[in-house]
Amino acid sequence: MRHRIAAVSAAALLTLAGATGIAEAQPASLYAPSAMVLTVAQGEDAATVVRASTLSCAPTAQGTHPDPKAACAALAATDGTFDALLAAPDTNRACPMHYAPVTVTADGVWQGSRISWKHTFSNSCVMSATFNENPVFAF
Repeated sequence: MRHRIAAVSAAALLTLAGATGIAEAQPASLYAPSAMVLTVAQGEDAATVVRASTLSCAPTAQGTHPDPKAACAALAATDGTFDALLAAPDTNRACPMHYAPVTVTADGVWQGSRISWKHTFSNSCVMSATFNENPVFAF
């Protein structure tokens, strides 16, 4: 009789738990999040945003970026290190020497880690030559 009461009590608890919405914890995703806002702004302080785009890379490439797959692939190639995007400027491109600063920023999360990155170029030509076909800031 004692085992029967215990079995009935256990069944009642399971039923009650189901009725009150108690659920097992389920992982939201197998991927660490990678989502950010990218901006191009006039000036050194990035206060006057000219263009902005959203980019999410995990679990799939998406966002308002015109080519999220290419941008995510470029970031994955640098392991999300934005400074590495500056490493290969086009040396065959000549830019004027006038100072009209352009600042690019990236704020958000890359593979679960918070990022806040900013870089200022002397002008838009230098920015284009530096990113040289890199799709991350091509929006």
